[in-house]
Amino acid sequence: MAVTACQGLGFIVSLLGIAGIIAATCMDQWSTQDLYNNPVTAVFNYQGLWRSCVRESSGFTECRGYFTLLGLPAMLQAVRALMIVGVVLGAIGLLVSIFALKCIRIGSMEDSAKANMTLTSGVMFIISGLCAIAGVSVFANMLVTNFWMSTANMYTGLGGMVQTVQTRYTFGSALFVGWVAGGLTLIGGVMMCIACRGLVPEETTYKAVSYHASGHNVGYKPGGFKASTGFGPNSKNKKIYDGGARTEDEVQSHPSKYDYV
Repeated sequence: MAVTACQGLGFIVSLLGIAGIIAATCMDQWSTQDLYNNPVTAVFNYQGLWRSCVRESSGFTECRGYFTLLGLPAMLQAVRALMIVGVVLGAIGLLVSIFALKCIRIGSMEDSAKANMTLTSGVMFIISGLCAIAGVSVFANMLVTNFWMSTANMYTGLGGMVQTVQTRYTFGSALFVGWVAGGLTLIGGVMMCIACRGLVPEETTYKAVSYHASGHNVGYKPGGFKASTGFGPNSKNKKIYDGGARTEDEVQSHPSKYDYV
């Protein structure tokens, strides 16, 4: 029961995380205009991974896509790649985890196969969450660098007393969605890996048991025939056959010459 609950909860958490990663990748507000000390408030700019938008005070919004690939910064292309890898791995992990759920029986699938599928989906979720967190963190680091460089260039001439109007960008809502979604996906992957241990069938070790035919412990000696009862000094002796393997009945029906001595 605990394994099923852990697996189901990990699947739900990972599903929410993947949905958040997809939403963050498609959102336009990765970087928003910093309105602090900005005299121009009639226009609000914000940018995403795929296009940049301008919203006027009247409520009209105009977006323009990035119609170039080589002209984009290398860091932006790296963030795009990380987010796409996270989405693809997360989608494949969800598909695998659906068939790996213990509450779903598909044909004669064994628990060992479900355990392997659960572990595979958990590893995919972990990698997907790490890619999303890394992509969002790289973009945030780029924003911080550009923000302080823009701040340093705002004051020029006359000992830094003249302020120039320059657009600065700060964190957008998509960054926080990406961080939370990546963390949820990472947690869900860890829970799926933990549930995998409970799905692995326990290995049963069978001890070898030697089979002994029922019968009396008979000892044959050249000095005559003597049956042992299992007690006394002869109890440690095993069957000793004189000249070949013969049963007790054959020996009694065909006495040897030593029996008449």
